[in-house]
Amino acid sequence: MTTDLTEITVVGGDKTGLIARVTSLLFERGINIEDLDQAVRDDIFRMTLHADTSEMVCKPETLRENLHDLGDELGVDVQVRFPSDRETQQIAVLVTKESHCLERLFQAWASGDLGADISVVIGNHDDLEPLANKYEVPFHDVGDEKGVPDEAELLDLLEQYDADLIVLARYMRILSPDVVFRYEDRIINVHPSLLPAFPGASAYRQAVEEGVRIAGVTAHYVTTDLDQGPIITQRAFDVADDATAEDVKESGQPLEAEALLEAVRLHLNGDVSVHRGRTRLREAREDNYQLGLSPEARKANPDRPVDGLGEIVAGDGGESESQRDD
Repeated sequence: MTTDLTEITVVGGDKTGLIARVTSLLFERGINIEDLDQAVRDDIFRMTLHADTSEMVCKPETLRENLHDLGDELGVDVQVRFPSDRETQQIAVLVTKESHCLERLFQAWASGDLGADISVVIGNHDDLEPLANKYEVPFHDVGDEKGVPDEAELLDLLEQYDADLIVLARYMRILSPDVVFRYEDRIINVHPSLLPAFPGASAYRQAVEEGVRIAGVTAHYVTTDLDQGPIITQRAFDVADDATAEDVKESGQPLEAEALLEAVRLHLNGDVSVHRGRTRLREAREDNYQLGLSPEARKANPDRPVDGLGEIVAGDGGESESQRDD
């Protein structure tokens, strides 16, 4: 979706007539719906709608109030994000105990190289509170003694800090549909494997046990399917013959931080879009950037032979060039 469209998200218990009530309200106010997507998971209904509000016959504040009132009537949560709401983007970072990804995000933010503000760090443990304090960013621990998060408190904090993007910087908990649906295509996670290989826990150990020679990391949008969201960026590295899971982890962590940071920048700049479960660049960039390998890595790959391109036939019954060289 282009950034000049208003985004409306509806999340709550599934019931008949939700879509009709919302779309009718928009129609009555002269709003043109450009795209609508809806899903139900674990009895939680989610609708994400993008609309052109440039010619609506009411003020933005009135539309927001009308939609919130409708949500209260229907027992669902309705969020409205106008294009102007996204001018200064706010990031909420979710963490557990590993610091490397959060540290890299903070470094980019402190140098003015992030393109948004890190407004809050939310953990399910308090281990990284000192790091947040170092950068004078509010820290909230929403986990119990076992690290189980209070998602109601989490949602309240995300709303309080007006999060435009949620970054999971090695947040070792699965988010429920109630959270994911509210922030569809606005939650980015980094996973320590080249997805779709080795999803779930202990990905580095899985890679070692399977004897891979090349391992990697993946930054992706979060969906309700574990580690199956649209892939944004990936990084790869060699695995030595005698490497342990700890060796692989040590090689992968710096790449986790870089892949995550790159994915965050692409999202904040509006460079990537999601269509049918895949990401793509919205348009060609002046630096010839493309998702995938760096230009240097692509140059290192051979480009021949390719079926049908290396064979030369010299007339009827003639020998190919490769045969004449024998």
